[in-house]
Amino acid sequence: MSEQIAPVSVAAIALVSVVTLALGLLGMRFARGTSDFYVAGRTVGPWRNASAIGGEYLSAASFLGVAGLVYERGADMLWLPVGYTVGYLVLLLLVAAPLRRSGAYTLPDFAEMRLGSTPLRLLSAALVVGIGWLYLLPQLQGAGLVLRQVSGLPTWVGSVVLAAVVTANVVGGGMRSITLVQAVQYWVKLTAIAVPAFVLTAVWLRQGRPAPQAGESWWEPLTAPVYTDHPLFTTYSTLAALCLGTMGLPHIVVRFYTNPDGRAARRTTVAVLALLGLFYLFPPVYGVLGRSYLTEGEGVGADDVVLGLPSAMLPGIGAEIITAVLAGGAFAAFLSTASGLAMSVAGAIDQDALRRAVSRRTGGDFHPVQVFRVAAALGILAPLAVSQLIDPVGLSRAVGHAFAIAASTFAPLVILGVWWRGLTPAGAAAGITVGGATTIGAATTTIVGTPPGGWLGSLLEAPAAWSIPLAVLVMVLVSSATRRSVPADTASIMARLHTPESALLDR
Repeated sequence: MSEQIAPVSVAAIALVSVVTLALGLLGMRFARGTSDFYVAGRTVGPWRNASAIGGEYLSAASFLGVAGLVYERGADMLWLPVGYTVGYLVLLLLVAAPLRRSGAYTLPDFAEMRLGSTPLRLLSAALVVGIGWLYLLPQLQGAGLVLRQVSGLPTWVGSVVLAAVVTANVVGGGMRSITLVQAVQYWVKLTAIAVPAFVLTAVWLRQGRPAPQAGESWWEPLTAPVYTDHPLFTTYSTLAALCLGTMGLPHIVVRFYTNPDGRAARRTTVAVLALLGLFYLFPPVYGVLGRSYLTEGEGVGADDVVLGLPSAMLPGIGAEIITAVLAGGAFAAFLSTASGLAMSVAGAIDQDALRRAVSRRTGGDFHPVQVFRVAAALGILAPLAVSQLIDPVGLSRAVGHAFAIAASTFAPLVILGVWWRGLTPAGAAAGITVGGATTIGAATTTIVGTPPGGWLGSLLEAPAAWSIPLAVLVMVLVSSATRRSVPADTASIMARLHTPESALLDR
């Protein structure tokens, strides 16, 4: 679609950015120690944390990508919101409370606490950074594309603005700042997607309900290729990635460490299910309306549908206002998700790279918060540079691969670490290595190169269906072969993970 200067939309993006900075500055007032920077002092209540998780989780892939995929591929894409939401049900049932009781700050912390292995911790930290950067890349590129679409500015401007705002908040107040930012931004995003949806639906009804223009395959599920030649396999594989990948996304899991106790973590997850379910009612509306007003193949890309729809349905100032609301909501999605990702990446770089190096040079005489701030800056600058060097990566495609990688590495580690006493450091490392190597290889092949057709292409585009079982199998087999290396304190750690805090207090 051609970019036209829209001052109202530019003002909306500027307003969202300024409000985000103001909220971050407010959060800085309460961030004093290491616990505040990493887990907000572990004092975040269920509904505030649920709002923050919703703000963090609902990235541009949800705000723009789901609608675009429904517009492009029809009924096959309606399971995407289901998969994104069901992931929290799986997390609730399996690991939410035990993760909080572990007392860890990050997933690498959990890996070392559970299995007592420094090499495993470093492997986990490297994976946190890799997943975080893969997830950050489309956020940075998408912010540039949105700002270009409404202002005509070069794409690097939007990416730099996003990086600057996120870095300022994370460096300034850590988890304290971004918790407040993300909690508010969930409601900003919900309002920004819901109000225009009601308005545009009313316009559609008033204009005589023009029917969506699409072929038969758009209406009927599993009748046309979805990335690949085997849509049924792709559907099940992607659902597996979404359901299990949620518990393996570092920027999501770390939020449960901010709850006061395991009970609050479970209540948070229930609240998240309600908030996500409410939000996901609206993106498909834009996809369906897009089929009535936007002509496929005339410069309309999947990520352009939401912002392009108002001008196709309304004249003059009405379209500008609706577009501005949507543009502000989209930029809020970029900001909140990028903040959580930058936080998780900064934590890994800080604890497992910079802090070790600084400690060797200074003999341990350093301020940990200052090191964290340097790590936060490095964590956002690296993907910012890469985002300007490669072609734009589709929002939903890159996020889908990030989910597949998380589902094939951290999800088996967390599930088996919480529920199986027989897990060993060698087994966990082997499973993570196999799961990471296969899914990262598949992502690289399909994003950077040209994937082959047939079954091989399907297996590479949606690897979760085979990479998750493979990672679990490797973890179990290697752990069984190295059972003598089960940590001696496994029994006490498992009791800690599964004993409610109230029972411990009663003692």
